[in-house]
Amino acid sequence: MSQKEILLEPNTWIDKYADYLYNYAVVRVNDNDIAKDLVQETFFAGLKSAKNFQGKSTERTWLISILKRKVIDHYRKINSKKGQAEVRMNFYNDGENEGNWLEERVPQSWDNASEKDIETEELRSQIEDCIDNLPHKYGMVFRMKTIQEFETEEICKELDITSSNLWVIVHRARTQLRKCMEDNWFNN
Repeated sequence: MSQKEILLEPNTWIDKYADYLYNYAVVRVNDNDIAKDLVQETFFAGLKSAKNFQGKSTERTWLISILKRKVIDHYRKINSKKGQAEVRMNFYNDGENEGNWLEERVPQSWDNASEKDIETEELRSQIEDCIDNLPHKYGMVFRMKTIQEFETEEICKELDITSSNLWVIVHRARTQLRKCMEDNWFNN
């Protein structure tokens, strides 16, 4: 049996994590049925991608990160339906030029949005690289506290550390991240 198979225990997910994941989802989507569906989708996605689990976080943290993506996808799906609706927008208000446009056909501004998107993606990638280069425990604590927004007590309990130890780790992680970003992003 590989190490990954030992780290994941899908047969216990419902008993161990269903309530926690449900509470997490229902707060974010404000709908019991959608929250239940998202948790179910999370478990299916977890089973499907179990081979990708690297053991850099706990099983619950990994499932939460999957659920977060499911919540984001849920809102993207809702918003894309709104965006495709034939909403008429008033484009000109004066005399001869007065007229309406379908929302999806309104001319877009000519800015450098695509350049900004590329730069944002490059920055995100560099930050991820810097986090990946932190010592394992630093990276795990930093992700849980700052990115996944777990409560201090929850992290301390899960990792069996004190709150003062957690804050020392977060401080050291931030210091190392700042140095990494200065060396690899700001000075290039």
